Amino acid sequence: MTSTARPAVSRPRRPRASGGGGQAVRLLVLIAIVAVVLYPLFWMIGASVKSQEEIVSNIGLLPREFTPGNYVDGWTNFDLSFGRFFLNSAMVSLLTVVGNAISCLLAAYAFARLKFRLRGMWFAVMIGTLLLPGHVLIVPQYILFRTLGLVGGEWPYLPLLIPQFLATEAFFVFLMVQFMRGIPRELDEAAKIDGASAFGIFRHVILPLSRPALVTTAIFSFIWTWNDFFRQLVFLSSLEDYTVPVALTLFIDSTSQSAVGPMFAMSVLSLLPVFLFFLAFQRMLVEGINTSGIKG
Repeated sequence: MTSTARPAVSRPRRPRASGGGGQAVRLLVLIAIVAVVLYPLFWMIGASVKSQEEIVSNIGLLPREFTPGNYVDGWTNFDLSFGRFFLNSAMVSLLTVVGNAISCLLAAYAFARLKFRLRGMWFAVMIGTLLLPGHVLIVPQYILFRTLGLVGGEWPYLPLLIPQFLATEAFFVFLMVQFMRGIPRELDEAAKIDGASAFGIFRHVILPLSRPALVTTAIFSFIWTWNDFFRQLVFLSSLEDYTVPVALTLFIDSTSQSAVGPMFAMSVLSLLPVFLFFLAFQRMLVEGINTSGIKG
């Protein structure tokens, strides 16, 4: 008696649950987070076209009474046009970008490529300055520049610009050092064989390859300087020298004459340069961060 094997019966597989539901939940969560983060910005934009009384009484985003005159009042509220403050901020920010790019690149090249005594110790000291809050350094800096006669002098922006040309921004130096360590040293050896000096290697090898790190430094330097308030408040004492962050405080005083509507209007305008600068260099910023070597 022969036994016949039963043919294998394939069971139908259960259809896998599609990930559409999970993706929808994640999308809703992201939308909620973005809404919470951007709500203050949208509220400020709405408040910039509200009247003084409505800003206090109406917490909604949309104004009940459209008041575009806040922009005109804010622009002409002082003896100087608010455009003067924009020019001051642009000058300080652009010169800071130039100073940080040049000085930090040179300092990073020395730490990353050159050999000198106590290089490791000085690099550790430089990294250690990142642990110091910027507010701690303001007092000794002010005393130093005051002693040198640079505070409130003919060139009031020198206390803000001189440190940037002396590679005092340890974060950018560290960023560039990490980037340069990723550049093959065989390129340096090849340049030495061709007779290049240390400066020649820097000029023809390191500098062209450091473009992503330079772009990252430039973008962050511009944004941080444009938004800086405390240092500019300490070192600038004349109205015509004020930058945008300091000038915005002039709309609020200890009396009841505070112009909150014009202040919000000028605050909205002050965001435009930072937004446009970031939008123009967004791709370069992402490229610079990805290739800067900050990986722990």
